[in-house]
Amino acid sequence: MSTTPNLAAGTAAGPTPAAAPAARRALGAAALLACAALVLAGCSSGDTPSTGSGPGRTSAAPPPYTPPPLPTPTPTPYGPVLTKWIGPLNVALAKLPQAGDLIALGVGLKEVSDQAVLAGAGLKLATEPAGVSAAHRQLQVALDSLSTHVGKVRDEIRRHELCATSSALARFGQAEALTTIPAALQALAAAGYPATLTVPATGQLQERALDNGAMVREGSLDGRGELSIENGGSGDAVLSLARDGKSVHSVYVGKGKTAKFEGIEDGTYEVFFAGGTDWDSATKAFTRNCDFSKFDETMEFKTTRTSSEVRWSTWTLSLQAVVGGNAKTSDVPADAYPLP
Repeated sequence: MSTTPNLAAGTAAGPTPAAAPAARRALGAAALLACAALVLAGCSSGDTPSTGSGPGRTSAAPPPYTPPPLPTPTPTPYGPVLTKWIGPLNVALAKLPQAGDLIALGVGLKEVSDQAVLAGAGLKLATEPAGVSAAHRQLQVALDSLSTHVGKVRDEIRRHELCATSSALARFGQAEALTTIPAALQALAAAGYPATLTVPATGQLQERALDNGAMVREGSLDGRGELSIENGGSGDAVLSLARDGKSVHSVYVGKGKTAKFEGIEDGTYEVFFAGGTDWDSATKAFTRNCDFSKFDETMEFKTTRTSSEVRWSTWTLSLQAVVGGNAKTSDVPADAYPLP
């Protein structure tokens, strides 16, 4: 019995006629890709240097970055620095004599102190020429001393040790720095760095006083009342008899002395007294070590007449603490004290 050949098995021997064109197309595409690779390789060749690291190739490193040099600062000449700091201090000093009261003077003194501190700090940072180092240092020390002195004066004002612009200004004028600063500046000027400090007129501390028993304010002394005042305090005093907050009679009593006046009219009086040093007759006030007090009880002066006699009030006051005394006092603010 004969058999028919299996055609399916024969297809394994090679591509079918239908598959042959597809294979040819794939080979053609591979050839095109190879050609393209050759073209690209040819484009990369030539004179352009390569940055790769193959045989015969070199890699050039970028040059290091060098920042531009910083400019060297030029120090400010010493002369302008000196003028810059002394000038404002001069301006502050010139304002002091213009102060109308202690409050304004206190503000002015603070400005002087502030400017002295600023000047000292500024000169400390300055580069002084070698030839003036001693005067430069002397100036710094004197400026610091001036600020310290001003602080003391302001404290004395707060404690009423200085209670008038005249005494406070005179006390400021005692500052040693007001002499040493001009001396240092004079030495600097001689070296070619001119600057001056103008010290205002400050006056001198004084010890003015009236005669014991002098009437500072003398009312109508046509009564019969008598008053003796013993001053055992630490300074002179002025005692005032007042009505409705205004002085009627005021008498000056020296330290450690007794004063007496007569002719006080009948009536009830408040009794005030001020103590201190250096009596200024123009302002009717002490300029230093001031205190103001008032007796808590009023004082009555009374005259009685009978058919056979006349009786009147006679009082004695002691301006100091007395054992067994019966008169108490209270402090009074300066602005509540009646003008003697």
